[in-house]
Amino acid sequence: MSVLVFIETEDGKIKKSSREAISFGAAIGEVTAIALGSVSNEELASAGVNGATKVLHAADEKLNAGLIQPYTEVIAKAFESTGAEVLVTAKSSLADAVVGRVSVKLGAALASNVSELPKTDSGFVVKQSIYTGKAFVNTTLTTDKKILAIKKNAIELKTDGAAASVEAFDVALDDALFGAKITSSEKAEGDVLLPEADIVVSGGRGLKGPENWGIIEDLAKTLGAATGCSKPVSDMDWRPHHEHVGQTGVKVSPSLYIAVGISGAIQHLAGVNSSKYIVVINKDEEAPFFKAADYGIVGDAFEVLPKLNEALKKALA
Repeated sequence: MSVLVFIETEDGKIKKSSREAISFGAAIGEVTAIALGSVSNEELASAGVNGATKVLHAADEKLNAGLIQPYTEVIAKAFESTGAEVLVTAKSSLADAVVGRVSVKLGAALASNVSELPKTDSGFVVKQSIYTGKAFVNTTLTTDKKILAIKKNAIELKTDGAAASVEAFDVALDDALFGAKITSSEKAEGDVLLPEADIVVSGGRGLKGPENWGIIEDLAKTLGAATGCSKPVSDMDWRPHHEHVGQTGVKVSPSLYIAVGISGAIQHLAGVNSSKYIVVINKDEEAPFFKAADYGIVGDAFEVLPKLNEALKKALA
């Protein structure tokens, strides 16, 4: 089966979620990837490690802006010209906007929040996460072309492939496609960004104030993790809003989510219940979050976190 994978990049590097999408595609068939904008051939060739055999590169600098309409045009052209049967992408705000338009443009079935490899022994059936991860649905896709937007951690990352070949992919783009203009943007800051993080350490009101966030940041630094917070914390301006994890904030799917001093309101759980493992640290043994946790520690965060951090430093040294 021929598979096309849409690669997203950030600061000239392939996003980890896109590398997972490449690995997912490689488990289905032979992968050709498509990347847009300015990124080095060396970086694109590294997509082969994750399973791509070839990377098409639409290097027009006008594509650096990440506008939806020209992205739709380029990816639709690549989908047609390669003869791919399946387009795979990591689920993201950009990909959601683009592949929905590609779906309409090419009459391709679209399944989002795909959580595991499709079953092809009797048709083409995908498992999708619905209701913020509380349920799953099996969906049969019947069109010739299919689009899958996959959840993070839908598959183990492949890392044993050879370098991919990189080819220029030139598409004539009408100026009308660039009618929209991004006048300014604000990017989240931090050593590890929340949407791409494999480990997240989040704090809640149990930390009592922004001046106490050092113990969260210390643990995150030890683990190479991103920091997050509950909605009340961001609402009180203890932490920036881009760290708000939950139904109305950032939805995360890390391998490990550590919740410190967070009660576990349903809105917060909706943003983290796709995590592979959840560790809850709370002095209230009746906190609802413990019901969703794989591991729980009942104790005062101000006593537990420093000890946990020191133990981890020794273990990871």
